[in-house]
Amino acid sequence: MDSPPVRAPGRPRSKKARIAILKAARELLQQGGLPAVTMEAIAQRAGVGKPTIYRTWANRYEVAMAALVDAAPETTASSRKAAPLDALRHQLRQIAALFDSALGRGVATMLIAADAESEVARAFRNRFITARRDEGRAMLREALLMGDLRGKFDPEIALDLIYGPLFYRLLMGHGGMGQDYADAIVDCLVHGLGASGKGAA
Repeated sequence: MDSPPVRAPGRPRSKKARIAILKAARELLQQGGLPAVTMEAIAQRAGVGKPTIYRTWANRYEVAMAALVDAAPETTASSRKAAPLDALRHQLRQIAALFDSALGRGVATMLIAADAESEVARAFRNRFITARRDEGRAMLREALLMGDLRGKFDPEIALDLIYGPLFYRLLMGHGGMGQDYADAIVDCLVHGLGASGKGAA
């Protein structure tokens, strides 16, 4: 008996198109905020059809969130080799710079308007916050091993205290988030939990 015909796979998603779409979404956020990020505008700027966008993202909010995640700085080799508290300081500076940009402010507007259990909010928690916390948890663990921090504290509470101020300012918009603010967060951490204060210059 003949075998059933093998069904051809669907049209593969283009990596080039994805890059162009996310770049277009970032530029639109930076230039006009969230109102400027429409599927029509993204498609026109990226040089793709709207069906290409809809194959990956359900709506403009998901594209905007993906653009933020794509723009988020990854831990570099040089920062991984640094003392753990120095690496943490570097990470917070990068996050603060991202959220202090037009892109970050546009995403903040989107999050404020979104339901806590919406796809956008879940994507922000799962793809952005969780990734940063995982990096931070590893840095705290290494700082403990090196004796830079005292051993008796709840690491999850410590992570809330580290990242909470950034997200609070992002959502409330009551203050800036420059390098000095990121440094102040790490300085408070060292003052409260530091065994010696070393490795946090």
